[in-house]
Amino acid sequence: MTTDHSFSRRGFLGVLAAGTLAGCSTSTPGGRTAPTPARITRPIGPPSDAELQVMYGPVEDGGYLIPAIPYQQIDPQFYRQRVADRTGEAPGTVVVDTPSRLLYVIEPGGTAMRYGVGIGREGFAWQGDGVIHWRQAWPRWKPPNEMVARQPSLAKYSIENGGMEPGLKNPLGARALYIFQNGEDTLYRLHGNPEWQSIGKAVSSGCVRLMNQDVIDLYQRVPAKAKIVVWQ
Repeated sequence: MTTDHSFSRRGFLGVLAAGTLAGCSTSTPGGRTAPTPARITRPIGPPSDAELQVMYGPVEDGGYLIPAIPYQQIDPQFYRQRVADRTGEAPGTVVVDTPSRLLYVIEPGGTAMRYGVGIGREGFAWQGDGVIHWRQAWPRWKPPNEMVARQPSLAKYSIENGGMEPGLKNPLGARALYIFQNGEDTLYRLHGNPEWQSIGKAVSSGCVRLMNQDVIDLYQRVPAKAKIVVWQ
């Protein structure tokens, strides 16, 4: 289990502000007091270098040691960060903005957690509304038969052969979230990947990939049966 380390000094100030508002009260005709409703407040903005070192540092998870990511070599717009929500979607919804290579998890109070993603061939093939039907930590990778036909060397990892064992070299990385529509598997996935260099880019294969540290964070925020919207 990882921790949302973006909730640090700014997070403390946000909580302090929210607590101050919640502590205010107004008088009622009967002399009683009623609490003043407070809008949820959270820190918004890019993480500091100290926060990035923690967010993208080495992580031990599921018996695997995920190496640190050289985040200095990644465009800062693709760092995990909380932003103002401009999607118009309900809290709890996942939004994939394919052209911008960004993924959002909508939060209550007008904010969203944003992640940079890489988009593969399969990621360009589907759009619309769906449901995260189920999620898997350290999944097995089972390339579809169409991919095996294009790359015969993958036959040993085919569905018939049980797929690739979980691990640091597995293309699905540390987590996978499986997208269904109308009760059927779209074959569209949100997943981790060890190739941090692919974030923010169009890649040769896969669906929507995140850095392993980010997909672990995403996994904790998004329950099964959550709504997902994909923009192309």
